[in-house]
Amino acid sequence: MSLLITGSIALDSVKTPVAEHQDLLGGSASYASVAASFFTPVNMVGIIGRDFPTKYLGLYRERGINLDGLEVADGATFRWSGEYTAEL
Repeated sequence: MSLLITGSIALDSVKTPVAEHQDLLGGSASYASVAASFFTPVNMVGIIGRDFPTKYLGLYRERGINLDGLEVADGATFRWSGEYTAEL
């Protein structure tokens, strides 16, 4: 039996007092799909922009995640950003 996962596929930017990282793999569908792929075949459904890094598509493929339901649209991929202060 396989699992169908749908949700956001995003690029995250995170800033802390000691480091800042841009365009990290993010989104609920990404996290759930990669985690579930350790236990069952996964079919991921979502949308990304043409700017989505191919290295992340490679990660999905390495985990055996079926990307037939992945739509690549004109425009930018959804992005999220967060900043954490010293009062974590």
